[in-house]
Amino acid sequence: MGKSTTQKPRRYINQLNAGEIVEDQVFLIGSKDLRTTTNGSLYIHCILCDKTGQLLGRLWQATEAIYEQMPEGGFLRFKGRVENYKGSLQFIVDAVRPVDPKSVDLSEFMPQTSENVDEMFERVKEILRRIKNPHLLNLVKQFITDKTLMEQFRKAPAATQLHHAYIGGLLEHTRNVLELALAVIPRYPGVSLDLVLAGIFLHDLGKTAELTYQTNFQYTNQGQLVGHLVQTTVWIDQKCKAIEEHTGKPFPEDIKHSLQHIILSHHGQYEFGSPKLPATPEAIAIHHLDNLDAKLNMYLNKIANDPDPASDWTEYVRAVESKIFKKDVMGIRGD
Repeated sequence: MGKSTTQKPRRYINQLNAGEIVEDQVFLIGSKDLRTTTNGSLYIHCILCDKTGQLLGRLWQATEAIYEQMPEGGFLRFKGRVENYKGSLQFIVDAVRPVDPKSVDLSEFMPQTSENVDEMFERVKEILRRIKNPHLLNLVKQFITDKTLMEQFRKAPAATQLHHAYIGGLLEHTRNVLELALAVIPRYPGVSLDLVLAGIFLHDLGKTAELTYQTNFQYTNQGQLVGHLVQTTVWIDQKCKAIEEHTGKPFPEDIKHSLQHIILSHHGQYEFGSPKLPATPEAIAIHHLDNLDAKLNMYLNKIANDPDPASDWTEYVRAVESKIFKKDVMGIRGD
């Protein structure tokens, strides 16, 4: 562990440049892994985080004792240097020392939506009130009136790192896709807007159970073992049974199964985690609308948070297998 030094002004991850020396900076340890080099020595591979992004960290000549002292999901003070490695930045750790968790301002480490959560939630409810089918409207109400679930829905991220990976991200993503549906689906009279709106509202709702977001974004045991697609289909079944018990009438199975199919197929491909491929017009529509919002959020965030303002290109983005051209040739994105 390094010796105590005078705390330096915070430099956020998106402000760091290759060649920069970093001293006494607090980072959140998103993940850590003890690995072996080709010559048999140990090193630590870790992901360091703050509210502006993530940074790959490496600590060479590591020991198991140092590894055990690094709290995954916790905080340490770091000293080291920033390097350029294969087109991306990495942080070479020279020393670490403990930090009192009570002294940490979580707002510096937990990225949050820039939009108003109350206004977004009201807009989601306003759009859902357009559903005309009484069965779907009743089912949606079962979720909307679940106060605990909706409180989680308002806070949860939509992902751990790829898109809308910030507090309120799930709500923002859901609102965005609902707005896209209002703009697109009326062009196709053969597609049920009711089913699409209900499916969009529910498509990622299981992420409230899949992800945890107290100090960093991680998968829960439930998320790892069950996943948000299956979890949401289970909730739909439970809510339908609750409606049947209350009304004394069966919930239409074709509607329930069509809605569950949307959830199970919305990733679009088997290799992306969908146990089913989209087999209805509503399912394929939601897959593409969902993917459009996710990808645009990813591209725009990578452009906005790229650490090299002098370059016209971002670092290589593995999720899209390309660098992203960030020059604003039309002058519409502003500073």
